Amino acid sequence: MTLFADADLTRNDFLGGRVRLRQPRKGYRAGVDPVLLAASVPSMPGQTVLELGCGAGAAVLCLLARVPDLQAVGVELQPAYADLARRNAAENGTTLEVFEADLTALPSDLKQRQFDHVIANPPYYRAGAHSPAADEGRSAALGENTPLNLWIETAAKRLAPRGYLHMIQKADRLPDMLAACEGCLGSVEVLPLSARVGRRAELVILRARKGGKAAFQLHAPLVLHSGERHEVDGDSYTPPVSAVLREGAGLPGFSS
Repeated sequence: MTLFADADLTRNDFLGGRVRLRQPRKGYRAGVDPVLLAASVPSMPGQTVLELGCGAGAAVLCLLARVPDLQAVGVELQPAYADLARRNAAENGTTLEVFEADLTALPSDLKQRQFDHVIANPPYYRAGAHSPAADEGRSAALGENTPLNLWIETAAKRLAPRGYLHMIQKADRLPDMLAACEGCLGSVEVLPLSARVGRRAELVILRARKGGKAAFQLHAPLVLHSGERHEVDGDSYTPPVSAVLREGAGLPGFSS
């Protein structure tokens, strides 16, 4: 994949303009999912964070905008997106070290490092479970080439003791996520994300801790939109979710 030319990119605001992200006109484009993921992380200034599969940098840059003075690293398989993440970090005035690598074959120097937090937004669909996208980058972002258990195994290896993994995924992949955490991560919490009251959760955010011993927690769903259905133009986010998306607030719903 060749690098993106400026003419092939758009600039989009996240967190009410606190983050400006260049994204491909055609290809994988970040929505609210990485923003919600970033808002779920209980990080503090001075800590370290690693994003596996960082794409153009939406999640990790939103986290850096909310929590200053983090030491951030991204890993991205696709060269064009890795380059874009570096450009986006520079244009947002923040420091992001990006490794162009397969998460199952990390560079040796990265293997020597541990992090307080690992975040990930892996592809949502199992291999062969959806029609491949025409765009190579979008196809790689949506379709699973690396099994989900290897994402969690890699995250666990890179976490410092008591460090946290946060991962957003389709709700039907929750059994796979829980199975992958067995033996390597504990204190598992799951926050379902429901589009509206009474709707089943389509997404979940999983929090797990290295060395954690606490009992499993399934939280009440976080409802994203007000009302039973979409009735007017424009967004209909609930006030807590709007605060996350527009103002950079932390995500409600998890334990403190």
